[in-house]
Amino acid sequence: MNSPLSPPDGRRQIRRHSGDRLDIARVRRSFPALEQLVHGKNLVYLDNAATTQKPRRVLEALTRYYETSNANVHRGVHDLGDRATARFERARARAGAFLNARQHREIVFVRGTTEAINLVAQTFGRCRVGPGDEVAVSCMEHHANIVPWQMLCNEKGASLRVIPITDAGELCVEAYEATLTERTKLVALAHVSNALGTVNRVKTLIEIAHRRDIPVLVDGAQAVAHLEVDVQDLDCDFYAFSGHKVYGPMGIGVLYGKIQHLEEMPPWQCGGDMVKTVSFEGTSFNEAPAKFEAGTPDVAGAVGLAVALDEIESIGRSAIAHHEACLLDHALGRLGAIRGIRLIGTPARRAGVISFVVEDQPLTAMDIGIRLNLEGVAVRTGHHCCQPLMERLGVPGTIRASVGVYTTLAEIDHLADALGAIVATARSRPSQRESLEIADLAAAGYPPATAVSVGAAASALLEELDALEDWPERYEYLIELGRKLPAMPPELMTAAHRVRGCQSTVFLAPRARPGCTDRVEFLAESDSEIVRGLLALLQRLFSGQRAVEILGFDLGGFLARTGLESHLTTGRRNGLAEMIRRLHAFAARTIAKADPRTKHQEHS
Repeated sequence: MNSPLSPPDGRRQIRRHSGDRLDIARVRRSFPALEQLVHGKNLVYLDNAATTQKPRRVLEALTRYYETSNANVHRGVHDLGDRATARFERARARAGAFLNARQHREIVFVRGTTEAINLVAQTFGRCRVGPGDEVAVSCMEHHANIVPWQMLCNEKGASLRVIPITDAGELCVEAYEATLTERTKLVALAHVSNALGTVNRVKTLIEIAHRRDIPVLVDGAQAVAHLEVDVQDLDCDFYAFSGHKVYGPMGIGVLYGKIQHLEEMPPWQCGGDMVKTVSFEGTSFNEAPAKFEAGTPDVAGAVGLAVALDEIESIGRSAIAHHEACLLDHALGRLGAIRGIRLIGTPARRAGVISFVVEDQPLTAMDIGIRLNLEGVAVRTGHHCCQPLMERLGVPGTIRASVGVYTTLAEIDHLADALGAIVATARSRPSQRESLEIADLAAAGYPPATAVSVGAAASALLEELDALEDWPERYEYLIELGRKLPAMPPELMTAAHRVRGCQSTVFLAPRARPGCTDRVEFLAESDSEIVRGLLALLQRLFSGQRAVEILGFDLGGFLARTGLESHLTTGRRNGLAEMIRRLHAFAARTIAKADPRTKHQEHS
């Protein structure tokens, strides 16, 4: 049974009967992570599409396994080995029952959905796809359901066909049928979009493909925590999901495959337990699923996953669906009422996720995500590993709020209230750039050195930062620095000055100081307030300083000393590294031009 349907405006029609009620207070008591404070505020965890928190029963099961049954499986003749094997295989049976697989042999344990898709691509796909053939994926897929097929097609001389979506973020059945040809060897589709929450009509799409003898893989990573999944009813050939998105441990996942496919597929990794006999003359392989589980498996992860699935069943999937329907309904109403918020995607069927952008504001999605975090609200920002989808929708990224079984209506209200305050404050406070006339931009000039050396500038910055007590204060300090960043004239915002590899738009225009060609000055700009603050920090350190000092300065040590880098996402740290690489490259060229006899390598 699927979750309740929604009318075209994206709101769910909620079934209301007593069997669907969920005791949210009891559920929340089962999740210890929800009891913590973030920046002095109660944690509001709305990043469940990325990973879910774990109930106490799962945590206790992991501890109990390691304390009482820790041994390798399928090999020992002692009690611990027997207990570990029994628990591991019970977990396989539990996962099979959860998906309603025909037999437990159709369940392969993997590290997660990503590994499951790669396994199918490198075995089933490699055997089936040849030159001139096609693999079809949708425009809304996660990168993990695009790149493996892209690589396979490149290797085999095949083509990757893209199934288009509507402006509402839905797959069009007619366009889907038109995409399939006699050369289509496999279709790979998400059950639920991780970026939009769209629930695809996978049963219908599978039937259409099967009429043409095309097998279908379903990425179920975002579905199993929200929908009841019956692989026999869907008749999919493969179905994959990750344990950590369904309240289980990280590092464990499930690949369901029809047994006839698994029996025909070759192994993709080799090692212990996936073989029958080994000699230097040849090797015979075990049967499925063992032949796909080389080496020591994540036994504890499988045990924890089984407990997580038990937890979902004990709460009741119908109750979960009803509860989340109420949450999404409420969130759509509250967020849609905030001036400047634009919902991205209005699918008729939605599960777990709402994505939106804030328009006509001097704040990027990343800035808003950081500010929400200071209010205790955890959301995800960016392209959500769906860059082709973002390009199709015409946005660089979105803010994504994703609910779980423990999310409350009060938490949705807290998100909406905090978001409304952030947007209103940003709208009422003009930036330095808004207060400057266009004529003033060109006259802004390159900033000179703020101290006699890079080291002296660093000491002054550290002294200011040390006076601040915590990350929120340092964040506001960075924002204030960014507001004072000298404006960059529009004529310098060109492709040549664009810093690639950043999650936001960044420009950096350096020059050797006229009349003092061993020193570097630069202007910088970004559409993100936090990045503008980082650029201002770099400017105070380096602009107007000698190029040789810039190259010799231990910036990594400085950033570690400030404590700022630990509060940046991996993507943001990568962007900062690209800015620094650009400055180092220019400093090295400046030295080379000032003294051609001296050879300096550009620092990375």
